[in-house]
Amino acid sequence: MAAKGRVTIREVAERAGVSVATVSRVLSGNYPVPPATRTRVLRAARALDYVANAHARALVGGGRKMVAVVLRQVTSPFYAHVAEGVEAEAAERGWLCLVGTTGGDPQREMDFVQLMREEGARVVILVGGVVEDDAYRERVTHYAQALDAAGARLVLCGRPAPDPDIPALVVEFDNEAGAHAITSHLLSAGHRRIVFLGGLPGNTALDARVCGYRAALAEHGLPPEAAQVIDCGLGRGAGHRAMTELLKGDHDFTAVFAGDDMVAAGAIRALADAGLTVPGDVSVVGYNDIPLAEDFNPPLTTVRTPSEELGRAAVRIALRDPEQAAGAHHLLGTHIVVRDSVAAPPPGRDTF
Repeated sequence: MAAKGRVTIREVAERAGVSVATVSRVLSGNYPVPPATRTRVLRAARALDYVANAHARALVGGGRKMVAVVLRQVTSPFYAHVAEGVEAEAAERGWLCLVGTTGGDPQREMDFVQLMREEGARVVILVGGVVEDDAYRERVTHYAQALDAAGARLVLCGRPAPDPDIPALVVEFDNEAGAHAITSHLLSAGHRRIVFLGGLPGNTALDARVCGYRAALAEHGLPPEAAQVIDCGLGRGAGHRAMTELLKGDHDFTAVFAGDDMVAAGAIRALADAGLTVPGDVSVVGYNDIPLAEDFNPPLTTVRTPSEELGRAAVRIALRDPEQAAGAHHLLGTHIVVRDSVAAPPPGRDTF
């Protein structure tokens, strides 16, 4: 569906039954306006999804060169590094950067995007994997079209565009290739019973990692039932709880592929609590290569994702000439960082 053109202040005035000057006074908030008139104008503006022209404000000195980055959380090292990349690239170009968090709440995300439209942000960057359902597709299509109509750009950073025809840019890294490589590393060490710990069905980033894990197992001749995916989500707590539960039953796995480094941290702690050693009894690998990964005990073998470069690339691509950037999709690479958390499986436990 093509984006509709920008709603004008004249259309708001006509709908509210007032003059253009009155609409301007209400929206600027700089002049006294009767409450009933103000209510009519605001209702008309909401009904028409009107936002003030950010470029027009800039011409009279009221606009700012502003980039907004919207994250699930800032306590995650991955998200923090993406935000750092966005801020660094924006600062080098003389732009301001605003950071908002959603806690995974779609309504908060929607409210933040709307606020950034109203404040005249020229670029809005949404970061991180999502569950790509119909609600997500509808929401992002609306974001892209509304921002485009306001002369702004939507960048999807580490998440897919629901439709290649919507006016959004995509910057992501190859989750599937990274997962395939790290699983192959475990297989090359002799492991055949490898658990994927940290699945979250429907999440685009984790589904791609599971896909890469399954593909590597299949390429090494293992049957489909060799794949064991534990859907526990991400974070240290999730990894610790899931591994603790896994160890209560009959377990014959020799390696763990954690969905991210914090899941790996929780899994390593749970293994230690159970009297098991890494990598003597169980090898563990992670994903993202957060700064603390090399300080784990033992230092963690993991997939390095270009998190800061992801943020920088999002800004660079968004600020290119519109004809060059329209519909752009940029895929960044990943690579394995080998440390001390992988060894050959214990004797007699290397077959499936």
